[in-house]
Amino acid sequence: HWGHAISRDLVRWEHLPVALAPDSLGYIFSGGSVVDTANSSGFGSRENPPVVAAFTHPNPEGEQAGQDDFQNQSIAYSLDKGRSWTKYNRNPVLKNETGIRDFRDPKIIWHDVAGKWVMALAVYDRVQFYGSQDLKAWAYLSDFGIPGDTRLWECPDLFPLQDPQTGQTKWVLIVSIQQEAPNGGTATSYFIGDFDGTRFIANPAEQQWLDWGTDNYAFVTWDHAPGGPDKRLGIGWMSNWQYAQAVPTESWRSAMTLPRVLTLQANQGEYSLNSSPVEALEGLRGERTDLGKLTIAKEQEISGTFSPSQCELLLHTDPEQTTAAIFGITLSNGKGDRLILGFDRENQQLWVDRRQSGPTGFSEDFFKGPHTAPLEMEDLEDLRIYLDVASLEVFAGQGALNFTEIFFPSAPFDTLTFWADEGEWVLGSGTIF
Repeated sequence: HWGHAISRDLVRWEHLPVALAPDSLGYIFSGGSVVDTANSSGFGSRENPPVVAAFTHPNPEGEQAGQDDFQNQSIAYSLDKGRSWTKYNRNPVLKNETGIRDFRDPKIIWHDVAGKWVMALAVYDRVQFYGSQDLKAWAYLSDFGIPGDTRLWECPDLFPLQDPQTGQTKWVLIVSIQQEAPNGGTATSYFIGDFDGTRFIANPAEQQWLDWGTDNYAFVTWDHAPGGPDKRLGIGWMSNWQYAQAVPTESWRSAMTLPRVLTLQANQGEYSLNSSPVEALEGLRGERTDLGKLTIAKEQEISGTFSPSQCELLLHTDPEQTTAAIFGITLSNGKGDRLILGFDRENQQLWVDRRQSGPTGFSEDFFKGPHTAPLEMEDLEDLRIYLDVASLEVFAGQGALNFTEIFFPSAPFDTLTFWADEGEWVLGSGTIF
């Protein structure tokens, strides 16, 4: 099924009834939606343009029979702002004629210069692009991949993004990878290049990672969202296919990441993406605890009007005065569970250790680690950490680094400890909400 939720600020969400249910053509897998403002599809009118959803329609009977063409792309439309949906009566609109079983996750955009709709589609180890004038009839345009790559690609996204400094527009291709992510398993990556309406041109060797943690996958952005040409809003699925179906939860399984704002960052002619939490999250802040200037030598328990299991930390490390070889934060509880977020000054590295974060046994892959990411000390001058009972989301250097991890303590973490080894950790200032 396609679930459905709506929001005015990306923070407070209202769940609505299921949008799309399985039918005779199959289940409802991933995809995306667009507003057909010119009514090119004919499903609505210029006065009431339709919202058109594209999704993968996998036939379970074909899959069980070992067929290669059981995944096809279909569409549905809504004339009441997405509250109710009607499937196109001539689905599927794009049949799988590639001979490749993995043929899914359509993401559609309107390319103004080319004057057509463009679909990015994951086809095993690459992205294929298709074009259409009416969202119904699709023609192959081109493909993009890494020569020799055998990893499974999923959930592509294609969009332009303007450099806020120069005004130059680059194109971003996001793709999630099912194997060999920086810390094992699955993760979201991206390429930055150019797109002319037919071909995406980028260096296949310059694949970058949107998030270095283990639990930000299938990150996809909203089309038609506010923000301007230099910003893009998106959200990811907070889990990893190594253990997603084994996590020890009841009544729910998995969650979404915090919504994030993507911006383009240029550095000596090379481009990367910065990813920061949406500003509306500040509306969730409760009472404030000011830490002031703080020098940590060995260990110091931090307390205030906050719960360590659900809080936001804003920490500003002084890189010149900090002398500790390693320093960081430990969350713990009376059950003996602990989660460690650490920084290695000499090796310029962030790490998260969840190996003792809760009861083991549900997945060997989950308790491997510690997980690491490259991080320069200067980026610790701006460190933003969100803790939400079973998740950790780290933003450093104005969003230059993201690190998302989930964990499952046997009881909520109730103790927050700052620590430093072989020297001192100096905070110029710190605030906890």
